Amino acid sequence: MTIETDRESDRRTDREAERLRRWRLVLGGAGADGTGCALRGADAARDGALEALYGQRPQPRPGRGARDGGGTRAAGLGASAPQVARWLGDIRRYFPSAVVQMMQRDAIDRLGLSTLLLEPEMLEAVEADVHLVGTLLSLSKVMPETTKETARAVVRRVVGQLEERLATRTRATLGGALDRAARIARPRHRAIDWGRTIRANLQHYLPEHRTVVPERLIGYGRAARSVRKEVVLCIDQSGSMAASVVFASVFGAVLASMRAIDTRLVVFDTAVVDLTDHLDDPVEVLFGTQLGGGTDINRALAYCQSRIQRPADTVVVLISDLYEGGIRGEMLRRVAAMKASGVEFVTLLALSDEGTPAYDREHAAALAALGAPAFACTPDHFPEVMAAALEKRPLPIPDMAEQR
Repeated sequence: MTIETDRESDRRTDREAERLRRWRLVLGGAGADGTGCALRGADAARDGALEALYGQRPQPRPGRGARDGGGTRAAGLGASAPQVARWLGDIRRYFPSAVVQMMQRDAIDRLGLSTLLLEPEMLEAVEADVHLVGTLLSLSKVMPETTKETARAVVRRVVGQLEERLATRTRATLGGALDRAARIARPRHRAIDWGRTIRANLQHYLPEHRTVVPERLIGYGRAARSVRKEVVLCIDQSGSMAASVVFASVFGAVLASMRAIDTRLVVFDTAVVDLTDHLDDPVEVLFGTQLGGGTDINRALAYCQSRIQRPADTVVVLISDLYEGGIRGEMLRRVAAMKASGVEFVTLLALSDEGTPAYDREHAAALAALGAPAFACTPDHFPEVMAAALEKRPLPIPDMAEQR
């Protein structure tokens, strides 16, 4: 009985020590957390990395760093590239990749480390993700030549990862949509798709004759033989849309690789740039953008409208937070005119994994009244949205409340 009681007491002690250790890491120490817990080894190193970024004091005191105890610690990364490089190595060692990416973003925002990304050595040390690509694109105009090749390599690596994640599913989903949209209602005998025809007419099965009497014949589509649909991606390149620009560029390249879709990619702020000729290389598309600046949606839509050849076979995708700096009334009239001509119009407030962004609710409501509801869309959901638009079905709009 005494042995069991001692073991239970030890377990309670261990649980209490673990609880205090976790609270100590959360609260940050500095003698005021009330835990009385001293961190050592890997825990002290994790604590030091967190303190450098999230501590109250913006600069470390000379000669002081994270200590093994719970006493006074220095905070901040300063402006030293070697110090930041060591910190980047530490967080990659002690935290999972998703946490590393979040801490990098916070370091850029909180400590103003963007200028350090202009150094090739620093770029090689960071964990590359969509947000880092957005930061590099915003710095591309001031980036020295010695850094540009490293930056391109970082961007190309992220783009390659996104294409691997998104391309196969996008082609399969849209290929099926194009095939369904292109089926022949009255096919010749050699063009009948017997599998789909039988499935569509199973209700007409005659048991006594053990056969199906088809009332509707379905033919094979000819989507692979000629361009049947046009897709125009119209992308707001203001600074808040950085992640959307990256994902849209990747999707633009995937769509352009499909013979059944004629794809155009247009980016805009107060000016409009057509990057369609670069769609074979999404990295070139991205470096052709210029994140930041104002917004003139009406001007961008005017350009897109002027390039539409077959309205009934065209899908226009506007990706913007809808903060219009141009002529609001004209923008809405232009959307109404495109829809009246047969264009399928899709408005995405964001194309990213970050949920619904801040957006102009008045403009969103006005577009919804025109039959073009505005919503945020994740990259994984985008193929389903495009498939519905190509087939002229109701769009599968996510629950906006769940995206916040």
